[in-house]
Amino acid sequence: MENISEVTEFILVGLTDAPELQIPLFIIFTLFYLIALFGNLGMIMLILLDSRLHTPMYFFLCNLSLVDCVYASSVTPKVMEGFITGNKIISFNGCAAQMFFFLAFGAIESLILTSMAYDRHAAVCKPLHYTTIMTSTTCILIVTCCYLCGILQSSILVALSFHQFFCHSNIINHFFCDIPPLLDISCSNTHTNEITIFILGTLDAIFTVLVILNSYLLIFIAILRMHSAEAQRKAFSTCASHLITVSIFFGSAIFMYLQPSSNHSMDTDKIASVFYTMVIPMLNPVVYSLRNIEVKNACKKVVGKLMSSLQLVN
Repeated sequence: MENISEVTEFILVGLTDAPELQIPLFIIFTLFYLIALFGNLGMIMLILLDSRLHTPMYFFLCNLSLVDCVYASSVTPKVMEGFITGNKIISFNGCAAQMFFFLAFGAIESLILTSMAYDRHAAVCKPLHYTTIMTSTTCILIVTCCYLCGILQSSILVALSFHQFFCHSNIINHFFCDIPPLLDISCSNTHTNEITIFILGTLDAIFTVLVILNSYLLIFIAILRMHSAEAQRKAFSTCASHLITVSIFFGSAIFMYLQPSSNHSMDTDKIASVFYTMVIPMLNPVVYSLRNIEVKNACKKVVGKLMSSLQLVN
């Protein structure tokens, strides 16, 4: 232990060292980030401005868009800086902060998606009691619990990850600060960390998967029992956008964490990480914009008002 020196900064290996790929990747990731940022901010503004969207479903969607903005911003700007300047150094505290926001808002997103599944179940299976089940107080309480659980889980994982010695190297074989590559360069006993990560991850996965599967099982049973084809189509359309979002988010998580160890490599981890840190936050507003009639109508209404205002000014 005498040879251990205190680590004050880390070096992120990044996605690639090829000079010819730095600018193209910078352009691609900037495009992803801008679409994610403005798409989600636009969704938030649209929901706030249109009173017809002041319902539980869009309250959850508004929070999902907010979470996606922070989630994408926790990783992407630092990656973009590395591409354009070549600076891949991150401070010890900066690494801890990046990991905290990434883990916290990733967990919050999964919990909000789970809450939205329950909301769709209440809307389809208990339409007459929906307004009494999903009250404003209930929705606020659910979302508050999502944020608190995500922050608590992230705080525990970050505290465990950084409460150890780093003596082998300060080079993180990733493009952002994540738990697995950080544990790889630790010279402390990581057994406790790995068990804690496994327990928290398992509990989170079991809860979210059970709630989502149970909700959609009951939804599909209720849809099959409907006698009207139009009623079936309308019920399914209310769930389609959320189902697509859930499939993308949890599908990438399954690919990342449940692949066989024989196929596991840091290169595949990086590719999967690009998908769920940059692509998913960009896809959520796109999916809801393309698949949801109410969002399309609200967008047309807001654009129409803006055009009218511009004509009056001119």
